[in-house]
Amino acid sequence: MRTLNISEDTILDAIAFRAKAYYELIKFRLSALVTFSAVFGFILGDSGVMFSWGKFFALMIGGFLISGASGAANEIWERDYDKLMKRTQNRPLPTKQISLKEAYWFTSIIALIGISVLWVFTNPLTTGLGVLSMILYVFVYTPLKRVGPIAVFVGAIPGAMPPLLGWTAATGAISHEALIIFGIQFVWQFPHFWAIAWVSDEDYKKAGFKLLPSGGKKDLNTAIQIMIYTLFLLPLGLLPTYFGLTGINSGIVATICGVLFLAQTFSLMRDCSRKSALKIMFGSFLYLPIVQIAYLLDKI
Repeated sequence: MRTLNISEDTILDAIAFRAKAYYELIKFRLSALVTFSAVFGFILGDSGVMFSWGKFFALMIGGFLISGASGAANEIWERDYDKLMKRTQNRPLPTKQISLKEAYWFTSIIALIGISVLWVFTNPLTTGLGVLSMILYVFVYTPLKRVGPIAVFVGAIPGAMPPLLGWTAATGAISHEALIIFGIQFVWQFPHFWAIAWVSDEDYKKAGFKLLPSGGKKDLNTAIQIMIYTLFLLPLGLLPTYFGLTGINSGIVATICGVLFLAQTFSLMRDCSRKSALKIMFGSFLYLPIVQIAYLLDKI
């Protein structure tokens, strides 16, 4: 009788392959950014009397799992469309690295664990907002992407929830300060999403996604709308300082970042080029974490 010899390296390679597939299914990097925004909201909302490490870690774990489940559910929903786009055709479901049944089970389990962690260790308000965020992202925003740019407005709501979840986990309430940090992230998403939609327009059209405003055209009207929403970030970025949530230093940083971000939009208005849209996209990725870190450092 022949003995089947499976080397340790082969087993490790198989494990690494599966881990990478799940890493991509939950959109790990996006989920990590979402978790950071939630942590930002928690630290900003903390009273400073006695830091609750239990709630802090529960928010990190529960928030990450809910975000990962939302990303995985999005990939399940769009698996047939992902096959059509160059940027997504190598995702785990189109390439069958993970079966559909397996993806359903995995997504359901991590969603339930994430919700349970928030429910047990934070509070009902935070848990409810987390569930609402997941429902809006998966069942409203995702199908609306093929309907029209209204999807960006809807998607901006769950996209701005993380700092709000962090605040409510720390305080148990929604205050005007919570709405300010929610509003900054909400408005930021319009230039962010539209810049991505501009850069990926050809790919998105293959899947029937309609995210650009002004009839889906890459023209001056769309560039002006991107500029207007970026302009709103200047006064919004100063509100945490105005209401005493943070100090003057973070207000200065937010203003400088806002001006630099806005400057990129004038380039797009001038030439309506993919290169200018790409600069806005990268600028948007830098703006939010830099400003949030500045707010944190100013409070600490």
